[in-house]
Amino acid sequence: MAVTRVAYEADGWGIGELWLEGDVVVWHELPAPRATKPEGRHALVARLQRYFAGDPETFDDVAVDLEYETPFLEACARALRSIPRGEVVTYGELAALAGAPGAARAAGTFCARNRLGLFVPCHRVVAAGSLGSYGSFGVGYKRRLLELEGAV
Repeated sequence: MAVTRVAYEADGWGIGELWLEGDVVVWHELPAPRATKPEGRHALVARLQRYFAGDPETFDDVAVDLEYETPFLEACARALRSIPRGEVVTYGELAALAGAPGAARAAGTFCARNRLGLFVPCHRVVAAGSLGSYGSFGVGYKRRLLELEGAV
């Protein structure tokens, strides 16, 4: 099946992008300032725009590609999808939920490589004593997402 790219604009956040195989999300770039112009149509765009506008939108019902290299990484993705909006877990708690207590660093590596943005919400994973990092988006972006969800 062909992959479809859909760019969308979220007011105050920037341009985000989805890559879909049919209705299955295989990649999601969070919105950020960029030159890409929104294009294409998909039902998820309106939901993402509502989320970034502050509406209590959730994405746990959206089909996503959870095929990863290892069973642990798949378990991390599934566990993260079960964390409700407005709640956070530590990297150690995520590892335990994924069936590998003590594998906090591996859970952190999973989050750093996450390709599914809000659909596998790594922003809901925090360090034991701080917010932790958020890759190239930075901790300010992570804090903003958590504030939007009422978690900070």
